[in-house]
Amino acid sequence: MSNTISFGVSTWLWQSPFTSDSISLFPKIKEMGFDTVEIPVEDPARIDGKLVKKALDDNGLCATVCGAFGPTKDFTADDAALHSNSFNYIANCFELCAVLGTNFFAGPMYSAVGKARMVSEEQRKIEWNRAVNNLGKVCKMAEDYGLSIALEPLNRFESDLVNTAKDVMRLVNDINQSNAKVLLDGFHMTIEEKNIREAINLVGDKLIHVQVSENHRGIPGTGLTAWGDFKKGLDDINYKGALVIESFTPEIKELAGAVCIWKNLADSQDQFAVKGIDFLKKTFA
Repeated sequence: MSNTISFGVSTWLWQSPFTSDSISLFPKIKEMGFDTVEIPVEDPARIDGKLVKKALDDNGLCATVCGAFGPTKDFTADDAALHSNSFNYIANCFELCAVLGTNFFAGPMYSAVGKARMVSEEQRKIEWNRAVNNLGKVCKMAEDYGLSIALEPLNRFESDLVNTAKDVMRLVNDINQSNAKVLLDGFHMTIEEKNIREAINLVGDKLIHVQVSENHRGIPGTGLTAWGDFKKGLDDINYKGALVIESFTPEIKELAGAVCIWKNLADSQDQFAVKGIDFLKKTFA
């Protein structure tokens, strides 16, 4: 990574799932002024890593890779088969990371997204320990690829396990592996944190990736996010990673339903990206 923050966008802004054909987005993403394209992996079998790597190089783009953890991939589940699904999926994502030349794999891989329930403290402890033990194994797997993992807190409506910077640091400390790191997402932070700057400082040098949209999932700069505090926090810790716009298109109904986007958040998805990077560069560059 360069000595300054790089600006990226997730292909989820336009498409789902990412496939080898999605490289058709890369020239547009580069022309808009982005340095980085975030590749969300829903089905690794549909992605030809070498083809994607060549397209990245041809367009002068770097990649980051994040995971999608639905109900069939759950390290906290009673059913060990769901643990196996997660390990196999993550191994495939690590292989893709290695081909694309990324140095970490990101996402809320501790549990299934959408698993938000009121359970007993005893059950919570059981599930927490499963997440810690399984992610410890994931960190060992990642070492073989020279990778870190970036664990992402989610808001309370999407997870009952890890919601805040404090939660994710407890998880990282319990895993106790040097390559267990953190991804913070501004959307979730506006719901869960009391102070964005303090949350970023709490994570400190464990923060290796940042995703952003607005509190309403819309264009950065059009909502309630405390962007001044966000910038101060990243400056405090001398953050040098990517700042990636992550939102979703309402045109892909299954994905839009999963993230509760019921209406257009911009006149077009291209407008979302262009206005978003313009605001981010003015704010953070």
